[in-house]
Amino acid sequence: MLKDITLGQYFPMDSVVHRMDARYKIIITMVFLVMLFWGQHLTSLLAGLLFVAVAMICSKIPPKMLLKSIKPIVPVLVITGVLNLFLLSGGKVLWEWKFIKLTEQGVQTSVFMLVRICLLIAGTSLLTYTTSPIVLTDAIESLLSPLKKLKMPVHELAMMMTIALRFIPTLIEETDKIMAAQKARGADMESGSLIQRAQALVPILIPLFVSAFRRAEELALAMECRCYHGGEGRTRLRQLKSGLRDYVALGLTLLLFAAVITLNTVLH
Repeated sequence: MLKDITLGQYFPMDSVVHRMDARYKIIITMVFLVMLFWGQHLTSLLAGLLFVAVAMICSKIPPKMLLKSIKPIVPVLVITGVLNLFLLSGGKVLWEWKFIKLTEQGVQTSVFMLVRICLLIAGTSLLTYTTSPIVLTDAIESLLSPLKKLKMPVHELAMMMTIALRFIPTLIEETDKIMAAQKARGADMESGSLIQRAQALVPILIPLFVSAFRRAEELALAMECRCYHGGEGRTRLRQLKSGLRDYVALGLTLLLFAAVITLNTVLH
């Protein structure tokens, strides 16, 4: 299961989406998320599905990678979907047994929620798949630069966000190694009651926390040795430059967003 978590991983490829300005990719992703949760009709889900499909084709990211990013949250989706099915009431009763009722509103809400979350994970995963952590840091800092006038540490915030995103795959790999080592020593983490399984995680969490703090200390020491002192006076190897493809992609996304808003207003 841990190997299926692909959040924060970057897959270098030569595609239109990879060559786009990271700032525009972040803005387009934000517009996509608003569009996905704005509409209350099937049109918003179809628009979100169209967006993800086109972005996947243009980025050359295989569908199995998007499915792999959704796989770790399947248990959460199943639990929340079942709860919405039987706890929400309204509309025609489709099935009833004693105090349990399955209604049209419950089915509709459950399906909408599951599809929205899957599209949300797929859309945001495409952003990290096609953008390196360093470029993502520069893009976030550039978009948040107006907040510098309010004396906010924009560079430090962007750096912290990207470092956290960057170290997710590293911590997952470290956790997998610790679990393998504990299993080799005879640890049983798959059987027993819920309390026993939780207690079996203690030998994993303690070395993981120690390793995480050690990596953080090594990173801080490395940054100090390189005379890192924030974003002031810092130069960048790769400059963010926008082009025609960025304007076209943002324009098409805004048109799709406007169409969803219009249809939502008409069908309301």
